[in-house]
Amino acid sequence: MKNLKHTFRTALLCLAIVACGGLKLHAQDLKSSVDKMLAAQYPADAPGISALIAKDGKVIYKNAFGLSNMELSVPLNPENVFELGSITKQFTAVAILMLQEAGKLDVQDPITKFFPDYPTDGNAIKIHHLLNHTSGIKSYTGMQSFQYNARKDMTPTEIIDFFKNEPMDFKTGDQWLYNNSGYIILGAIIEQVSGTTYEAFIQENIFDPLGMKHSYYGSKTKLIPNRAWGYQPTDSGWRNADYLSMSLPYAAGSLMSNVEDMLIWQEALNDGKLLPKEKLAVAFVNTSLNNGAPTYYGYGWQVNEVNGSPSVEHGGGIFGYNTYGLYLPDEDVYVIALCNSNGNSPTDVAIKMAAMAIGKPYPDNSQGVSLSEQELQKWVGAYLFDADVVRFVTLENGQLFSQREGSSKLPLIPASANEFYFEGSTIKYTFSMGDQGKQAVFEDRINKAVGVETAKQAPTAPEEIDVPAAVLANYQGTYELQPGFEIRVFLEDEKLMVQATGQSAAQIYPSAPHEFFLKVVPGALTFNVDGDGKATGLVLKQGGQVLPAKRID
Repeated sequence: MKNLKHTFRTALLCLAIVACGGLKLHAQDLKSSVDKMLAAQYPADAPGISALIAKDGKVIYKNAFGLSNMELSVPLNPENVFELGSITKQFTAVAILMLQEAGKLDVQDPITKFFPDYPTDGNAIKIHHLLNHTSGIKSYTGMQSFQYNARKDMTPTEIIDFFKNEPMDFKTGDQWLYNNSGYIILGAIIEQVSGTTYEAFIQENIFDPLGMKHSYYGSKTKLIPNRAWGYQPTDSGWRNADYLSMSLPYAAGSLMSNVEDMLIWQEALNDGKLLPKEKLAVAFVNTSLNNGAPTYYGYGWQVNEVNGSPSVEHGGGIFGYNTYGLYLPDEDVYVIALCNSNGNSPTDVAIKMAAMAIGKPYPDNSQGVSLSEQELQKWVGAYLFDADVVRFVTLENGQLFSQREGSSKLPLIPASANEFYFEGSTIKYTFSMGDQGKQAVFEDRINKAVGVETAKQAPTAPEEIDVPAAVLANYQGTYELQPGFEIRVFLEDEKLMVQATGQSAAQIYPSAPHEFFLKVVPGALTFNVDGDGKATGLVLKQGGQVLPAKRID
C-alpha cells in the first residue's frame, strides 16, 4: 500500500523539504500556506476545523481554527473530538475484512445467508455489493418518510425493517449509488457473526488494540472529553445542529474521533496491524459494475487522484459535522480535516492540503487571472457531455458561470485564457476550439468528461418582483408534505424563508402573485390562498416532482 519509509537521522526531519513547482518549500512554508487557506475559510468567530498532515507517519502540520463552542467562545484545538459521519464506513469495511480473515464470512456471501427472509427481488446481493454501493437497495437516508425518525432510537433490525420492502433502485451491480442502508446491513452482519454489538466490536478489536483513546461510538448523552459542538448554517448566521439519535447512522456513520487518533488509524492500516496488507488491499480496488465500468469506489474508500497522484479517501456529513480524509500511497501522505458545522465542507481544503504536501499545489483560484470580455465571451455556450448531460456556460457582468441543466449556477474563476476553476474548488473546465466547434473538458479530478457545443439554450431565471412584508406574512405557517416531513415558512428581517425537516433555512423570492422560487437550488413554491389572501397550502416543484402540502398550523 505504501512505499518504503525514508529514515531521517538528522534535524532535517523538522525542515522536511516539499517541492512546490520549481521552488523548494520548507515545512514552515507549508504551515504558513495551509494556515492562510484555513483561516480564510474558517474565521475565528464561527465553527471551525481541526486539520493534520502526516508524511511517512510523522506529523508535518497540525492546527485548528474557529470555535468548538460558539456560546462559550471556546476555540477549537487539535485534540477536539468530532462526529466522523461516513468516514465510519472505513471502520465497518475493515471490520468485515477482519471477520473474513478469521473465517467467519466471505465478501462473496449472499446477504440471505445471514438474513434468509430478506426480500432481494431476485437479485444475488452479496456483502461485496453492500461494501461498494452497488446493491440497488433503497438508501434509508434518502427516504423522506424516514426524516421523522431523527430523534428516535432504533435497533439495527428496526432500521432494516424500515427500508427492506422498498423497491430496488436498480438491478444489483448495474449501477453505483451511495447507499447508507448497505452499511446498516453490514453492521448487523458484524453483530451476528461476532456475537457482540457493533459498538463493542469496534471498541474491542480496533480502538483498544490501537490505543485510539479519543475515539468513540457516538452519543448525545455521554460526556465526551473535548467534544466539539456541532452547528448548522442559516441565512442569518449559525444555530445548534438538529438532534440526531446516534442509533440511526450506526455502522454507516456513528463514530467519533480526533485528528491524532485518525493518524493512528491510518498508520495501523499501513503497518498491517489489523490485517495483512495484501488482505486489506481489496478495500482500495476500484471495483467495477456488471458492464465493466469503474465505480471509483472500493470498500469504504473512494479511489481518486490528487493532480495525478493516486489517492484513497472518504468524507462524512452528519448533523452539525463535515469531515474528509485522504491518503496518497505513493508519497505516504495522510490528510485529515474535521469540521464542526454543515455548510462549510473541508473536502476541497483537504485535497488542496494534500496537493501542497506532495509539491503539486492547485492554483490559487480565489481571484484568477484578468481576461477581457472578448476572451471570456469566446467560451459562452451550451456543452453536451456523455449521458446527455448539458452544462451551460454564461457571461454576466464580466464573470463566467457554469450551470448544469436542472442545477444551480456557479461562478468560474480563470486560471488562464482557457482554464477555469469553480470558485474555491479543484473542479475545472479546459476549453478549446476544434474542427467541430467549441469543446470543454470537465475535470472533477479522476473523473473527466468531454463536452461539445450544442444549440440548446440556457434556462432563464425567474424575475424577482417586490412584495410588501405585510403580504409575505400571509404565507407564514407549517405545511405537511407527508407525515413527519414538513416545510416551515416564516419571515426573517422582512424576507420570506423556508425550512424543511432536518434541513437548513433558505430564502424564497416572489416571481408572481403567490409564486416563489429558490436560488440555492432549482425549485419553486406556489401557495394556495383563501379569500383573505391567507395561505391554506402550497405546491413544491423540484427535481421534476410536483408535491402538494397542506397547512397544518
